[in-house]
Amino acid sequence: MDIKSVIRTIPDYPKPGIMFRDITTLWQDAQGFRHVVDQLIWPYAGVRIDKVAGVEARGFVLGGAIAHQLSVGFVPVRKKGKLPATVLSEEYDLEYGTDTVEIHADAIKSGENILLVDDLIATGGTACAAISLIRRAGGTVIGAAFVIDLPDIGGSQRLTDMGVNVRTLCAFEGD
Repeated sequence: MDIKSVIRTIPDYPKPGIMFRDITTLWQDAQGFRHVVDQLIWPYAGVRIDKVAGVEARGFVLGGAIAHQLSVGFVPVRKKGKLPATVLSEEYDLEYGTDTVEIHADAIKSGENILLVDDLIATGGTACAAISLIRRAGGTVIGAAFVIDLPDIGGSQRLTDMGVNVRTLCAFEGD
């Protein structure tokens, strides 16, 4: 299946010059959605995965589906202030400023194997922060899975440099 064919591109969103990759059209396609979930998890066949961590918000949809398929728990990686109990926080740099992601302090037990999931990897800032959180909680990141890679921006390489195995299904380069 050509995954790119079911991903809508919206030019100049959210600001001029940005080509936004809208994955909601993929989710509307039952066969495409199933294909993506299957393709993201097959490299981990036979690998112990204790939980899937999904990055807010589109990573919740994919991560939830993957966790269900693997029969494991799910850890939401949320923006600051969205989780009700004690949290671990990680600040990361944006183009102009910083942002923070959080997980519940008790979401991951020491020694658990975690698969990180999101829809798209661009700069890698959020994913790197999520990996740091998982590691601080005592988890081992056994991989990071994304539908879309924007390799020109360098996020996949940043994760690889952190020692994380990155799995992506399609790349949009140079646009």
